Amino acid sequence: MLPYVPDELPLAQLDHRRLIGAVGRANAELARYDGLLQAVVNPEIMLSPMTTQEAVLSSKIEGTQATLDEVLEHEAGDLKQGEKAQDIREIMNYRAALSVARDVLTDRPLTLGLVQDMHRILMDSVRGQNKTPGEFRKDQNWIGGPGCPMEDATFIPPNPLVMMDHLERWEAYVRGDDVDVLVQTAVAHAQFELIHPFKDGNGRVGRLLLPLLLYQKRVLSSPSFYLSEYLEAHRDTYYERLQQISSRGDWDGWIAFFLEAVVVQSRDNAERVRALLLLYERMKTEIRDLTRSQYAFSALDALFYKPIFQTSDFVQRAVIPKQTALPILRTLREAGILQELRPPSGRRPGILAFRELLTIVEGGVGQG
Repeated sequence: MLPYVPDELPLAQLDHRRLIGAVGRANAELARYDGLLQAVVNPEIMLSPMTTQEAVLSSKIEGTQATLDEVLEHEAGDLKQGEKAQDIREIMNYRAALSVARDVLTDRPLTLGLVQDMHRILMDSVRGQNKTPGEFRKDQNWIGGPGCPMEDATFIPPNPLVMMDHLERWEAYVRGDDVDVLVQTAVAHAQFELIHPFKDGNGRVGRLLLPLLLYQKRVLSSPSFYLSEYLEAHRDTYYERLQQISSRGDWDGWIAFFLEAVVVQSRDNAERVRALLLLYERMKTEIRDLTRSQYAFSALDALFYKPIFQTSDFVQRAVIPKQTALPILRTLREAGILQELRPPSGRRPGILAFRELLTIVEGGVGQG
């Protein structure tokens, strides 16, 4: 097997007649989802747990085992150890890379330099940190079973001597326009995976790019589109469709799969966002009536941003005086809105959970 030679972009061989129906459906569902996103007053707060769940599922595709609850518990001070702590660090890095890139893309285009910055954040202090974080590879790599020699590889990415040429063409492609933004996003993701520019972490960077590309093209009002749930649920097909590009040139099959993922995940994401908005509106009334406090709304925002938390974190996040915050939390716990995961002990603060919100985020609907 020889190193793969990527196709020139934009692609000339797509069967647009085969794809036109799927393109229409995917764009319509994504537009409906974005309409709902625009109703979210502060997506960074409201959708924070969904963003963390996306990081959990994208990392799970690569083999991590940590859950959303475990990540939030770890951040709240219930520290995990060993492999679990490593998994959680990878997930937290993924979320941090998305946040940094989102801020950059607010007023600047996507560049290879930003891709390297994302990779550097992603690989910070985790497995693979010895594989030149933030640097494009200078050696030939290959994909296959553990320890397999190159002659037994299932895929050999482009030769490093020509790789930068392909990456620069990829950068020009994502900054330009193609026949359709979703088709362009599908092509950009697959081409990035096939170029395989890093020694490790290519899959996670490639999936990070999906919402960022849609945000850059302004088909999303914020990069809050969570596709990894579908890709993780259909992991074998996901990898097979990418492999079919390199072995048979089947771009149409990959794009059709990607568009179906957008349709299903747009609906599922929209269902969760609607449920979160309804929960937020209901809790505005309930918490205000229960606490009779001027801090009711800031308390609610803090619960949405971090639904598992220490009391001290809550006080800081909600900017509420401690002597006021503790009675609010006690009232919400007595009303059943919050559940105690760990009671306070000596100087160790208790940990509380807003379980109804977590149930919505982890719902896992519609993945058939």
